[in-house]
Amino acid sequence: MSRIAIYPFVAIVGQEQMKLALYLNLINPTLSGVLIRGEKGTAKSTAVRALADILPMIEVVRDCPFQLTPTDGTALCQQCFHSECREQRMSGQAPVQQRRIKVVELPVGATEDRVVGTMDLEHAIHKGEKRIEPGLLAEAHRGILYVDEVNLLDDHVVDVLLDAAAMGASTIEREGISFSHPARFVLVGTMNPEEGELRPQLLDRFGLSVRVTGIQDRDSRVQVMERRVAFDEDPAAFAANWDNESLDLVERIEAARSLYTEVSISRDLLFSIADFCLELGVDGHRGDIIIMKTAKALAAFAGRTEVQQNDVDTAAELALPHRMRRQPLMEVDDTAEKIRAMQQ
Repeated sequence: MSRIAIYPFVAIVGQEQMKLALYLNLINPTLSGVLIRGEKGTAKSTAVRALADILPMIEVVRDCPFQLTPTDGTALCQQCFHSECREQRMSGQAPVQQRRIKVVELPVGATEDRVVGTMDLEHAIHKGEKRIEPGLLAEAHRGILYVDEVNLLDDHVVDVLLDAAAMGASTIEREGISFSHPARFVLVGTMNPEEGELRPQLLDRFGLSVRVTGIQDRDSRVQVMERRVAFDEDPAAFAANWDNESLDLVERIEAARSLYTEVSISRDLLFSIADFCLELGVDGHRGDIIIMKTAKALAAFAGRTEVQQNDVDTAAELALPHRMRRQPLMEVDDTAEKIRAMQQ
């Protein structure tokens, strides 16, 4: 059923910068995600939900509520309240499975219990035992946490996301129980700037930022209409027509993930990154680090083992617009124009 409901990622017309930012986060999840800003009807949500079609495979312990790898988490398993999984894991007999990275959607109105986790009352009533019911942060570990209309999130949920993003872990404290589990995820947010801006603390947690607008080319707009109608009339047949392109993209992303550790960047280019950030008045060092990682991911995606200057330039356009100091009434999108002007 889910296969039929998903519009193929590779069938999206245009919006190349948005697609690239998503590819790069799949190649290197430590880029910390991407914020997609744009007006309504520009395929923001469609693109993120369609990622399920092109996500790489990972290895997990079957039925583990915290998405652990077969080689990690022994200490966590000793404390885990999910006895069935724990016993298999501690005996060395835990079944392992290959599955695609998950896209977990966090609703704007989600409660803190739904995000972090709570007590499993049904289990307590039937078994007489305390057990943790993991939240969305556990489900999103090693995957993608997607927040549509991220600028409308309640402040208390934003605080939870900030803590998890900073620590790479989430702590559930309920009914005298304190339990921590890994929560390392790629945070993807979409928003319409007309509906309000993000808190600066959350804005800085996004590794990359892109602005999407409606396509201005007439032929491309017709192509958007034709593909959408074809999908609505027969989703399964339409998706099947794009299977080969989807497979090619998955293979390219997986190859880039494998190549990333072999990519090198010269010291001269590192100085170039530092100069860029100093000249633009970027606070802190996160911008420098994200540009370096993004440039390496770009090189890997292109099949190269050495970063070039054009990789650094492209990385700066993706990593800096939301980090630059802005004058009153200056928009994030105005800073992107300033970066491009510097590269002329």
